[in-house]
Amino acid sequence: MSQDRADETAEGLDDRLRRRVLWAMPTGLYVVGSRSGPRLNLMTASLCVQVAVQPKLVGVSVDAAAVTAGLIAAGRCFSVSLLHRDDRAVVRRFVKPVPDDEVVLDDEVEAVSMAGEDVLTAATGAPVLARAAAWLDCVLRHQVALGSHTLYVGEVVAVGGPPEGVPPVLRMEDTRMSYGG
Repeated sequence: MSQDRADETAEGLDDRLRRRVLWAMPTGLYVVGSRSGPRLNLMTASLCVQVAVQPKLVGVSVDAAAVTAGLIAAGRCFSVSLLHRDDRAVVRRFVKPVPDDEVVLDDEVEAVSMAGEDVLTAATGAPVLARAAAWLDCVLRHQVALGSHTLYVGEVVAVGGPPEGVPPVLRMEDTRMSYGG
């Protein structure tokens, strides 16, 4: 297809149909933890995926203007908390940056709670939800600017979860949330 034809086709797309198709793509809901020095945040994310098996690499797509984007780039690490399927309400607590007055620290300047949720500190220093069904801790290896978002690719350096296997995890379709398009 010629470039002129492709541009014409893109302009003629039905915006509502495009959004519906993009919203129909299966996706999970996760909480991404980030840290740079004493600053930390937890953020709801819908695009987290394993992108390589050797080494074990995970990609997360973050709005380039988000607090989390700056923290991942500066701190060079991130975590991904997978949530139990019943934890629908938890993701709503992290759709906006966690205000400083909702971060409780202990004497060693480690987070113990954020937005009322208990938090663990992963090996990299990134926060992880204590209630997570499982979690990954990643060291940043690559970042790719993709228009409105940045894809951060991290190597998995630590993991947590039940040894008998991860229970069913939260997906976008389990909520009334939608994202895309």
